[in-house]
Amino acid sequence: MRKIPKSEFQKRIENLRKKMIEDNTDIFIIYGDEYRRENLRYVSNYWPIFERGMLAVGSDKDIEPILLTSPECEHLAREMSCWEVIRIIREVGMSYVPEEVEFTNVNFTTIKDVVNELTNNKSKIKVKVAGIDAMSVVLYENLRSSLGNAVIENGDSILYSLRYIKSLVEIEMLKKAWEICDIGYKAVLDLNIIGLTERQAAAIGEKAARDAGAEHIAFTILASGERTNSIVGRPSEKVIERNDMIMYALAVQYEGYIASNEWPFVAGGKPSKEQRNLIYHLVNAEDIGKRTIKSGVSQGEIVKLIRNYFRENGLMLYDLYPPMHGNGLAEAESPYPDENTHEKFVPGIGINFDVSLFGIPGVGSNRIEEGFIVVENGLITLSKLIDNLKAEYLNTKI
Repeated sequence: MRKIPKSEFQKRIENLRKKMIEDNTDIFIIYGDEYRRENLRYVSNYWPIFERGMLAVGSDKDIEPILLTSPECEHLAREMSCWEVIRIIREVGMSYVPEEVEFTNVNFTTIKDVVNELTNNKSKIKVKVAGIDAMSVVLYENLRSSLGNAVIENGDSILYSLRYIKSLVEIEMLKKAWEICDIGYKAVLDLNIIGLTERQAAAIGEKAARDAGAEHIAFTILASGERTNSIVGRPSEKVIERNDMIMYALAVQYEGYIASNEWPFVAGGKPSKEQRNLIYHLVNAEDIGKRTIKSGVSQGEIVKLIRNYFRENGLMLYDLYPPMHGNGLAEAESPYPDENTHEKFVPGIGINFDVSLFGIPGVGSNRIEEGFIVVENGLITLSKLIDNLKAEYLNTKI
């Protein structure tokens, strides 16, 4: 199995410290929790459960970053983290309950102690914090109080910029994630799901993905018939009927990296002319974008091409949001361009096409989603399964 070497994390911290030196930042604190895990996972590989966590990075390259965790996750942190120095603090404890949990036989430290350790007790410091948008107000106020007279700035944009271009290691993780996702997704496509509830059908894909090595099912969308108009419908107790349009998305996580597939299909039978038209236009619109992307092309131009296709075919009324977004440690991350985005594609950007149409009368809603990596002259295709299904449809006359 492919794992991320410590050298990759060391390189990430080295790149972060370069940013710190540029603007005289003494401490960089990266927050993460069970849901908003991506930044903390990026710099430490740690992913808390129940509790929260932070990595404190000093500007001195000779001092290793310090991972801050809480008692219940200490052993998990030692198992997952690429960094050996771990401190237990109260502030990142369980976030689900209002009471402060009483722990015994625990050697707590404080944020102030950690900061002093990393700055050699420097009196006036500048601190950047990534994850302010994800942490609670209570935690942020505790953090600010612990930092005393320090200058505190939002560091989210720096972490996003570091994550924007995927390294060779990250690309390998994404390839493996999509390999697993294809296995889980195909298990549902190969099954006669008529008569199953949506939840039962979803369970087939989730189990197959877990069996193939997924560390987590990030989400499953499975809606049938009229429920496809829910846009992001969670699987329900609705029984799937013959000729139901199926909106099915599976997102799996491997070593922190998330792959998501979605393919529009009809349960147990030949699609009607209207259903087939919907599927064809989704696939054809995505293919226009795929054939056009390469390094140097404007991101907004791809969005315009796909939307112009919808306009020409009388489908713009059913278009809800832009047809692509970034991939990586989150299912959707930067870039998320619209028609006015002038930034250009460059090698190493990870993107998902996420082409959708919603609320077509008498047909329903659906989308196609698959992942790619931008290279100089085009794209690396991450889902062999969706790519093959798409090719089959493009070669079929309707």
